[in-house]
Amino acid sequence: MEKINYTKGLHRIGNDVYAYTLPDGSWGWSNAGLVVDGDKSLLIDTLFDLDLTGEMLETMRKTTIAAETIDILVNTHANGDHFYGNELVKDAEIISSKAAAIEMAEAPPQVLGDVLKMSSELGEMGEYFTHCFEKFKFDNITLTLPTKTFEKKLDINLGNKEIKLIEVGPTHTEGDILVYIPHNKTIFTGDIIFHGGTPIMWKGPVSNWLNACDIILDMDVDIVVPGHGPVSDKTCVVSVKEYFEFIIKETKKRFDSGMSAVDAAFDISLGKYSTLLDKERIIINVDTLYREFGGDNNPPNAIDLFGIMAAYNKK
Repeated sequence: MEKINYTKGLHRIGNDVYAYTLPDGSWGWSNAGLVVDGDKSLLIDTLFDLDLTGEMLETMRKTTIAAETIDILVNTHANGDHFYGNELVKDAEIISSKAAAIEMAEAPPQVLGDVLKMSSELGEMGEYFTHCFEKFKFDNITLTLPTKTFEKKLDINLGNKEIKLIEVGPTHTEGDILVYIPHNKTIFTGDIIFHGGTPIMWKGPVSNWLNACDIILDMDVDIVVPGHGPVSDKTCVVSVKEYFEFIIKETKKRFDSGMSAVDAAFDISLGKYSTLLDKERIIINVDTLYREFGGDNNPPNAIDLFGIMAAYNKK
């Protein structure tokens, strides 16, 4: 594939399909997409706040008149950096998986805003949380949820373009989906793929994530638009799969030895994965694997995990 520079903004990737990328791809700096056919348009994800989403939509309008009105919005999953900007396209048909829509309703942006306001009282965790999220604005957002949901698969016709939605969650979150455009041999992966950054598994099971990677690898795909990081080809999918295979192996050894999840995460030598952005996410990945290995279905304690990631960064 032709190299697409990893710069902020809209990048044409062929036949009226575009990727909108936000370097550096760390916490909250996510990618989106636009598909156009004639005067019809489909947006893949909004961004973390209204300012970022508004800027993206204005860039799209300047590029193609079809983006003046977004007809369909697809949210790939329930993390706020992929749907908090939905209110700016509230007149569109908004589609997600059923599981994602349920999880989105439980994730109001004001919660993040409240944690930021009290971050000075939260010690190391507060400092780290502020470092991750202080550049985003959460207080003025109206939670805008999907108007249509599906399970497993949904095919969309946008003019003459066929777009396939494939549910692969629970993986990163409860209801992750892939957005596949066969005619362009292009896939938008949401946060199933982090390119250049450490993937983060809030839900699992990890077998679903490995299976999602295999689904992509088996597709006739030349262009992979990750949820975070630069546009790539299937090599970034292979890298994510290999990361999890490594983490599974190293975590299971420590789980079987009776080591705690925190001690295991600190003990694992990341090797070549130590150069990935946000390597401290190993704390969350190991915690999720421990709960899976132990049959613990309780949700993760995000506040505690952010505190442990803060300590990991200072080790």
